[in-house]
Amino acid sequence: MKSKKFSLVIKESIKDFKKTIVVDSDKSTSIRSFLLGSISQGISSVKNVLESEDVFSTINCLKKLKVKVLYLGNKTYKIFGKGLGSYNAKNLTKLNFGNSGTLARLIIGIIASTPNINLKVFGDKSLNKRNMKKLIYLMSEFGAEFFPKNKFFFPLRISSSNYPIGISYKSGTSAQLKSAVILAGLNSYGHTEITENLKSRDHTENMLKKNKHAIKITNGRIKKIKVIGKQSLDNFSIYVPGDPSSAAFFTALTLLKKNSYLRIKNVGLNPTRIGFYSLLKKSGAKITFSNRRKVNNEIVGDITVKSSSLRPINASKKYYLNTTDEYPILFIISALVKGNSFFSGISDLKNKESNRIIEMQKILKQIRVYSKLKNGKLLIRGQKFKKDKIKKIKVADLGDHRICMSAAILGLLTGLEVKINNFETVGTSSPSFLKIVKQLGGSYEKKNL
Repeated sequence: MKSKKFSLVIKESIKDFKKTIVVDSDKSTSIRSFLLGSISQGISSVKNVLESEDVFSTINCLKKLKVKVLYLGNKTYKIFGKGLGSYNAKNLTKLNFGNSGTLARLIIGIIASTPNINLKVFGDKSLNKRNMKKLIYLMSEFGAEFFPKNKFFFPLRISSSNYPIGISYKSGTSAQLKSAVILAGLNSYGHTEITENLKSRDHTENMLKKNKHAIKITNGRIKKIKVIGKQSLDNFSIYVPGDPSSAAFFTALTLLKKNSYLRIKNVGLNPTRIGFYSLLKKSGAKITFSNRRKVNNEIVGDITVKSSSLRPINASKKYYLNTTDEYPILFIISALVKGNSFFSGISDLKNKESNRIIEMQKILKQIRVYSKLKNGKLLIRGQKFKKDKIKKIKVADLGDHRICMSAAILGLLTGLEVKINNFETVGTSSPSFLKIVKQLGGSYEKKNL
């Protein structure tokens, strides 16, 4: 169910705090668990699911494809999988992906190699602006067709391949494209081979590890993934950990708020997801991981954060893959830390829910922080605020949850009046965000639109 539109207004800085919290469950793992469960044999169980709009969009799409999903209460679901190639839908059934690029790319990966599927696919205003050219080209290699021809934005019509054949793919920066290829390869004839020079998120591979007959992974300097097509997948039971990307916003708040302490329990600490924390540690952040353990082939643990005197951030391009979702809040941190911060290799940020480089620069300009993008490198010149010289900060309707949350943290740290339109979009990934802000002692106003 779509959330009612509202704007968020923050007028006061948060007081110092010492708290323990639990953040929302990981979105990437939640979505993947439903999709993989839908093509496995038998009943799969998923606990601690992120109950957000993106995940509800996933469930709704699966139901339209005749997959039974049962809610058991307490964030626990059962998925009744019927195996590879089992999706079924009436001709020209409409699938609405909402705001979720993850759902769009991954489920199209499955659909591409499922015979006799002819669907119309689309998303919300934000998703429909995102270029799907790379995905379309890759799925076309498996034999799927997209209409109208040479159009790379939703809405589209997709006609699946009745005889999909495995492909060879050199993976780039997108874990979603890599996952789409893996998922398409599972129901294709022959082998699908993926070469990964730069290691991106590996949640899909981790969830498939028990199916060694269907996927073989060779780790080394160059990671190689071999998908053996037409092998049935075993059902599974999985517990979804806390989202390290959701935790990043409260980490930033704690680091820059004097005399504050925060413990965040049961967070996913997959090495491909914690570039944000590694980067900040290099800049003097007091961040520690504890209680580390393996749960369903994923590392899970607690994050402890203490107020810190940070140095400017220097993020080389190697950080991009492991820090993709956290750049908006990193830009806010950089604005509030005196000195020049640099971010390289971030050009793909223009292809997110919004152009995150340009839109964050607009926010920085409103708080009189200089920034410049040159040759793919962003400079942010952090400085001390002169609050009395800054007017109200406004964030337009971007449909971008991470920019909304970053702007909220800016308001809580500075006490500047920040108005963020259509804040309900935060519900796509972090429905508990405002609840946690309140738990930490922050205040805000909600105004219905």
